[in-house]
Amino acid sequence: MGIALIERDYADADALARALAQAVAGDLRAGIAARGGALLALSGGTTPRRFLDRLGRQTVDWARVTITLTDERCVPPGDARSNQRLLRETLLRGAAAAARFVPLDTAAPNREIAFATIAANVAKLPLPFDAVVLGMGTDGHCASLFADGDRIDAALRSDGIERIVPMYSPSAGEPRVTLSLSALLATRALYLHIEGDTKRNLLTRIVRGEAPFTSAPIAAVLSQSAVTPVRFWCP
Repeated sequence: MGIALIERDYADADALARALAQAVAGDLRAGIAARGGALLALSGGTTPRRFLDRLGRQTVDWARVTITLTDERCVPPGDARSNQRLLRETLLRGAAAAARFVPLDTAAPNREIAFATIAANVAKLPLPFDAVVLGMGTDGHCASLFADGDRIDAALRSDGIERIVPMYSPSAGEPRVTLSLSALLATRALYLHIEGDTKRNLLTRIVRGEAPFTSAPIAAVLSQSAVTPVRFWCP
């Protein structure tokens, strides 16, 4: 498994958040200058909160930016575990509230109708993204690509035509929807944001090709040649 990975280390979470926010903002400004608009996909969870807050303070023509999520839990938008709620509490405030946000949930009465609506909305996004920011769990999952997910094989197809996939994993807690690997890799810049020694050590073992870690979904992101990931890490 050949892996090309750019590694950037920072002293603490504040320094990382500041540097990553500046990098992503630069990608957005470049997209706006070149094409009149920019497209961004962001992850949820607990790790990115500081980064998202910093990103919202960057000088960007936010009205020309479209933002979506890499994945979402099938919970109400106001739920504490909702990634949409996280973005609204951090990034989508002040000047950044002018950005167009494409959520991965709807108020549809059943899951099938909701997924069809989400898929239709994501299909309209003018890929490639200008930037995708991924996190990684301590089990090696990213977005909602879980090794034990019921549709993980379809979601990890690098040549797949589906941009979004419903996913249920016994280890995830609730059903989810996630961008597929092919959609995540359709980007001009790909960032991996991790913090702490546990995640860094796991990633190192994956990069080295140590079994059984090569079966972790993040390995599929790292071993492709479409775009070189940039890893941002702090203790």
